Amino acid sequence: MLLSPLTIKDVTFRNRVTISPMCQYSAADGFANDWHLVHLGSRAVGGAGLIIQEATAVSPEGRITPGDLGLYKKEHIEMLKRITTFIHQQGAVAGIQLAHAGRKGSCNLPWLGGKQLNEKEEGWQTAAPSAIAFGECDRVPLEVDFNEIQRIILAFKTAAKRALLAGYKVVEIHSAHGYLLHEFLSPITNHRTDQYGGSFENRIRLLLEVVDAVQSEWPENLPLFVRISATDWVEDGWDPEQATQLATILKDKGVDLIDCSSGGLLPNVKIPLAPGYQAPFAEKIRKETGILTGAVGLITEARQAENILQKGQADLIILARVALREPYFALNAAKELDVQIDWPVQYERAIK
Repeated sequence: MLLSPLTIKDVTFRNRVTISPMCQYSAADGFANDWHLVHLGSRAVGGAGLIIQEATAVSPEGRITPGDLGLYKKEHIEMLKRITTFIHQQGAVAGIQLAHAGRKGSCNLPWLGGKQLNEKEEGWQTAAPSAIAFGECDRVPLEVDFNEIQRIILAFKTAAKRALLAGYKVVEIHSAHGYLLHEFLSPITNHRTDQYGGSFENRIRLLLEVVDAVQSEWPENLPLFVRISATDWVEDGWDPEQATQLATILKDKGVDLIDCSSGGLLPNVKIPLAPGYQAPFAEKIRKETGILTGAVGLITEARQAENILQKGQADLIILARVALREPYFALNAAKELDVQIDWPVQYERAIK
């Protein structure tokens, strides 16, 4: 099942192995380069069915770091088109995650400490639903007003249009890990009293409007995913019940799959890490709403992934750090599971 195809709308994935969007912090002004081509391309050569490009900012201030990819300029399209063309030549599907970092933006590269940068350090003013800083040493973000919210929605819409021109066949909207759209969802970070805060219906409003905007540019025959944090792992925060309620609404709006992650809203939260620890969230949402789900989080072995699928917990297996260690995970999984799959002809002599 792990290595069996899955069709969503007009797109068929050759198997259920999906490469999770993982930031590389290696761009300049949002522009992709040869690192991104080789990084993403090698996972396509390695047999994965779907390659989701890292969180790609819809605006300059939507970046996590100055090294993030972006789609806020039409000039970004050219190199991204080269990458998607190569991925598709290998038989995989190219997807992209569209994102806005919110209050967690303007940070240094992780290997340079990752602290939040000020304007003198190539940083920028961050924005959020409410003026609440992420960490004790972080600057307080600006609370976005109605006009800025409309600009953010337009930025997602424009980025979706550019993603189509760049050749992507799947778009994923990033509403997880404490970034802007998740910040609106959670009552911990959203203290607004207008139509974007307070009740559940108001807190999900921005995400729904972003979905509408993206759908206005994204063809109906191509898949649309949404990544959510199914829980904040803190009391009185966003939780699996709200996540399931949201998933029901997203399904009715035509979203095809919920990518089920968790956490990221607050620093220093104790998360009960264990192999496949987030798969139960994907299972709950899948069984209670009928929408397709993706399981992600400490899934590191082929048989473990196969068991998640066989138990009906998810429809896609989304691999993160293990895919950095094992770019040819799918090819190796075929051997472990005793399944025959196509290898790149250039590598066929290494099958046995």
